[in-house]
Amino acid sequence: MDTIKKCAVIYCRVSSTAQTKRGDGLSSQKTRCTEYANARGYTVLETFSDDASGGLIDRPAMKAMLAFLKKHRRAEPVVLIDDISRLARGVKAHIELRAAIKLAGGTLESPSVEFGDDADSELQEYILATVAQHQRRKNAEQTKNRMRARVLNGYWPFACPVGYRYQKVSGRGNMLVRDEPLASIVQEGLEGYASGRFQLQAEVMRFFDSFPEFPRDSNGQVRNQRITDILTRPVYAGYVSAPHWDVPLLKGQHEGLISYETFLKIQERLNGNARVPNRKNLNEDFPLRGPWSAATAARR
Repeated sequence: MDTIKKCAVIYCRVSSTAQTKRGDGLSSQKTRCTEYANARGYTVLETFSDDASGGLIDRPAMKAMLAFLKKHRRAEPVVLIDDISRLARGVKAHIELRAAIKLAGGTLESPSVEFGDDADSELQEYILATVAQHQRRKNAEQTKNRMRARVLNGYWPFACPVGYRYQKVSGRGNMLVRDEPLASIVQEGLEGYASGRFQLQAEVMRFFDSFPEFPRDSNGQVRNQRITDILTRPVYAGYVSAPHWDVPLLKGQHEGLISYETFLKIQERLNGNARVPNRKNLNEDFPLRGPWSAATAARR
């Protein structure tokens, strides 16, 4: 009489898309789980992969897997994970997901840990989940401390602002440098708002929107929040800060697109404390540009 093979599904997860290219990426997790399934004589029906942390059961692949388990509940499928941290990086999250898998009809297994329903196995499982949570928090603290130290030394360690790109400099790490033609476009928009050439933030948005190079959202639109960020960030004046880490405004190591004086004019205008020159005098603010700016002329 033929032995009926037990069916299984594989669940893989990484906390960032960058990890998919490293040794702890999705493919290596799948390989380990596949080897484990072959050794146990399991038939792998599906593989579900999440390439970002997401929120517990709201992860796309997790939701799809739970639906699959419910559909094949009668087969009592095994859910294979490479390591306990792939399910969740916190004790509460681990318990919730473990319960959701069980409710959907699945049984959890891993090459790295033996799951069980007895008291000792449950204790070991929760200890491992606690260790994973501790590692996640320690990694986050270490990352924050490194980034805060970079800011204190005048470097910008966050996502690259529009108009800049990162360039690796020997002995200094990644530094912000001008990213043309966006740098000139952003510079013109900032100087234009400071001088009154653009009297409303909406005019700055329309100016940026007129350049196809300017970044847009998934709907192809220039977001108002991006314009606000550009107008209010001192990084464009060559300064850095991190108020949420108690790091005050400091002179940065990178070149600003505008002067600090221009940045202050912009903040005064945003707060309604600055007079706006008449449009007929705008050429005085841009003597070399006139109505045709360098960025506009380059575009044509």
